[in-house]
Amino acid sequence: MGMPPVPEPAPSDPVGGPVESPRRDSPALRGAGRKGPKRLPRRAAAGRRSFTATLRALDELAASGAKVAVRIDDLDGGSEVLAGDDFLTLPVAGLGVVPLLIEVAASFESGRLDPLEIIDRAAVPGAAHGGTWQHLKAPALPLTDLAMLAASTGDALAANALLHRAGLQSVRARIEQLGLRRTALLDRFRDDRGPDDAPHVALSTARDMAQVFAGLVNSTIVSPGVSAQVAEWLSLNHDLSLVASATGLDPFSHENDQHGLLFVNKTGRAAGVRAEAGVLGGPRAGVAYALVANFDDLSIAHRLRAHDAFRVLGVELMEYVY
Repeated sequence: MGMPPVPEPAPSDPVGGPVESPRRDSPALRGAGRKGPKRLPRRAAAGRRSFTATLRALDELAASGAKVAVRIDDLDGGSEVLAGDDFLTLPVAGLGVVPLLIEVAASFESGRLDPLEIIDRAAVPGAAHGGTWQHLKAPALPLTDLAMLAASTGDALAANALLHRAGLQSVRARIEQLGLRRTALLDRFRDDRGPDDAPHVALSTARDMAQVFAGLVNSTIVSPGVSAQVAEWLSLNHDLSLVASATGLDPFSHENDQHGLLFVNKTGRAAGVRAEAGVLGGPRAGVAYALVANFDDLSIAHRLRAHDAFRVLGVELMEYVY
């Protein structure tokens, strides 16, 4: 893709409103006790802000034929830290569950859906390629537990149940209301996609996804209650194998990290698709980030090259915030 490219002009207001300040109830992002980047030694500040290794890794990935998009925003003032093809609409696989979770949480808050409504697994369109519900003995679960499974384990069956109950049109209307101009939830999860099915679960841009996560921690997505609920579900995500691998967090218990890191993320995986978006906050800074890679998954080497680019970004994000 040639990093760093000249991005399309950004819209004046990010999703859910301006990103002015991080969530103030989080010690990791609280500005009062944090030294700003200008107080760092010159050499350290340059290293933190360069993202040279990330740019090199993404250039190499793009040179191999992959489509790559990246966006990083600093939460303290909403300024752009890094952008490369962040306006490019690409398949994002399970990352498209985030708008679904937002609609479900909003429906809980409005009373349109009952969080304790029981959903029978037998009535849900099947999807066996990911998740834990298919392996559980419990044949039915409440909607709120299904939202937790979809967010924490990427459970395709749970996501299908939420989509069936919330309604695809309602999710699309919510996406439009949020101002996500290049994001679309196209279909449910399927084990096989035929010629009459949508080719992908979801499409989005790195810009849209970074702005959504910024809005979640800034409590500007729909309402403070909805933002907090979705962020809580996503904070349980077990997939810390891509960007998040650099954080050193426990994949199964990281919502209250003893070293002061705030971390919320969601990943998307499909054949030739890897995507991750999230928020990472440390003592020095907080960022919202998104990285999407579409590549030819011809061999394990092709896949590992894509994974390496995510991990390089994770290392440099840790240097930026910590």
